[in-house]
Amino acid sequence: MLDLTPYLPQLLVAWTAYIIAVVSPGPAVLAIIATSVSQGRKAGLALALGVLSGSYTWAMLTASGLSALIRTYGQAIVFLKIAGACYLFWLAYNALKAAMRGEVSRAALRVPLQMSLKKLYLKGLGIHLTNPKAIFAWIMLVSLGMPAGAPVTVTAAFIGGCMLIGLVSFCGFAIVFSLSPVHRAYLKSRRVIESLMAGFFAFAGLKLLTTRL
Repeated sequence: MLDLTPYLPQLLVAWTAYIIAVVSPGPAVLAIIATSVSQGRKAGLALALGVLSGSYTWAMLTASGLSALIRTYGQAIVFLKIAGACYLFWLAYNALKAAMRGEVSRAALRVPLQMSLKKLYLKGLGIHLTNPKAIFAWIMLVSLGMPAGAPVTVTAAFIGGCMLIGLVSFCGFAIVFSLSPVHRAYLKSRRVIESLMAGFFAFAGLKLLTTRL
């Protein structure tokens, strides 16, 4: 069994960078929070697992040499950038539609989810897979945590550690923001929250289109 001790300094730096990236407010985190607050714990967890799956997908692709592929086929990133912006605009539209609805009673918010858990999972997956910034974040993380020529065990330890951090963080957001006091606060300021979400997703979409990656 390989001794990871020589690689620990680099791994710890990369894991710390991943923690900062995960807890920083972004489309994925805010979508998990909004879903958990408005639709409950199961919905938030389903979306969180979708986000985590998207993160794991980019991690595996990056570790497998995605950065070299990006350099060869740079136009693919332009397409992904446009697709990601369109998806964020769609999320903004839905949040705005929710904000423009009239007051919703407490009883109405206890009805079964409008979206199935499968659709919520796919929504989380889509948020992360259509975000090209996630690719470059993973390229940065891989360069931090995996020195050149590192054995596959180091790769497995690095990605495994990141996925554990992501699981605890994303699911933690879903659990905390689905608690009753938070839910009651959401009922009081639902339209404001949905309006802010719409504004954020629209801003993130514009930023994605205008930022050079």
